[in-house]
Amino acid sequence: MPTLTDIAVIRELCARHGFTLSKGFGQNFIVNPGICPKIAEAAGIGPGWGVLEIGPGIGVLTKELALRADKVVAVEVDARLPALLKETLAGFSHVEIVLQDVLKADLRALIAEKFSGLRVAVCANLPYYITSPILMRLLEEKLPVEQITVMVQKEAAQRITAAPGTRGAGAISYAVAYYAAPRLLFTVQPGSFYPPPKVTSAVIQLAVRPAAAVDTPDEAEYFRLVRAAFGQRRKTAANSISAGLGLAKGRVSAALAAAGLPPAARPEQLTLQDFCALQRALRGEMV
Repeated sequence: MPTLTDIAVIRELCARHGFTLSKGFGQNFIVNPGICPKIAEAAGIGPGWGVLEIGPGIGVLTKELALRADKVVAVEVDARLPALLKETLAGFSHVEIVLQDVLKADLRALIAEKFSGLRVAVCANLPYYITSPILMRLLEEKLPVEQITVMVQKEAAQRITAAPGTRGAGAISYAVAYYAAPRLLFTVQPGSFYPPPKVTSAVIQLAVRPAAAVDTPDEAEYFRLVRAAFGQRRKTAANSISAGLGLAKGRVSAALAAAGLPPAARPEQLTLQDFCALQRALRGEMV
């Protein structure tokens, strides 16, 4: 079995399969041998689990997941990789490669077909340029996934895991916290990859909530409100929401007061519950 974290092995393997790394797919292979076992352990998977991996690369993390889970399904968009993965994952009969775009695939049907009777987790080294779209798709579709353990850019990890109501929070922080309990597990230096990226990475875990964190009368409307609030981050929530939703400033200010919130509150000072109260006040409902 080849050592897939050895750069010489990676180069030989890629050369033999006529494979070159694609910047367009955000491909950076993990060459630090301690990282993937650490990620797989952090995922908390074992017998009785099925794992959906996104972007397996040459299979370094895939192998670690396969050593622990009953079933691993890796979704890969690069049509050049399945032949290479057939070699690197030989011997793991419970691993399956699905050649699809994760942002277009029917993930609910895929999970139902591949993981019947199993608890499901997502584990991946995500392409940094599509981190947020992938995470939000996994969460918004309310898939039967219990937890998501992924490596992302450190800056994105900090924003994703920032607690609503704190200075570091942004719209993505609120969206993630609505669906899951996130935490930052550990950071990974650029030298752990081939080729090394220009940024530090971090592994985060999202424990998916069985029900949303707050009870909103309209989920889509709630997130329009949150996005509007953060649309002009340097302004007060009242100004941002007024501009973002095309509402009179006086109406937004009155709703803030009705919700018991400070008139000059910044969006990052509001909690998930505060946005819910503000939404109801804007609707004219009792807070």
